[in-house]
Amino acid sequence: MKKITWTYPEDLAQSVQLTPEELEAQIRLMAALKMFELGKISSGRAADLAGMSRVEFLETCARYRVPVFNYAPEEVEAELRSDLDALEDRRPSRS
Repeated sequence: MKKITWTYPEDLAQSVQLTPEELEAQIRLMAALKMFELGKISSGRAADLAGMSRVEFLETCARYRVPVFNYAPEEVEAELRSDLDALEDRRPSRS
């Protein structure tokens, strides 16, 4: 695994009330969540980046209100129309 080194203010961890280790984990989690949310990486890859299992990552998505399904509005609309059409087809006709 590759490593990224970056510079940050001395008091950043203290400012956000985290230890340096917690800050590192939080930054990795935030990066994983955002890249997943943008569709750049899969949930499995994001979980690896965040240092947790896929199930833990998906639960964390809920906590941070990151959707785990990214459907375009048109896809959702088409799916709902299909479901409504199927329901209509199952109704007994009123003749």
